[in-house]
Amino acid sequence: MPELSHETERRGALPLGLAEVTGPSMVPTLYHGDRLVVHYGARIRPGHVIVLRHPFQQDLLVVKRAVQRREGGWWVRGDNARAGGDSTDYGVVPEDLVLGRVRFRYRPRDPAQRGVLPVLGWALSAARPVLSVRPASWRLRAR
Repeated sequence: MPELSHETERRGALPLGLAEVTGPSMVPTLYHGDRLVVHYGARIRPGHVIVLRHPFQQDLLVVKRAVQRREGGWWVRGDNARAGGDSTDYGVVPEDLVLGRVRFRYRPRDPAQRGVLPVLGWALSAARPVLSVRPASWRLRAR
């Protein structure tokens, strides 16, 4: 169930760090092997993809989508409903376990990609912002 294989230390004045995704719980938004740029201490709103400490195993970092702020913290879900490992298993995540918001994802370059055109193709397709998605319940309430 681990979601992030490692986290780099935050350095300097910018509260940014890197992490690597392991596991399928955020497919199709994030895939195994994706690298993430995490904005630590960012304001969290429903729909944001966030990094948090697992409530029962706090040395484990996970990435989930913030669904709703509830009494006691955040209700979080994975984008892949079949993978599990979210608030349906462990309940509301306390606010102090939420570390930050995912801003970008990029996939690492395959070492076999050599030459200008393959590297340029990778560079144009590898990095993408991780966008917020409003839950379906918001769309239903708006009607």
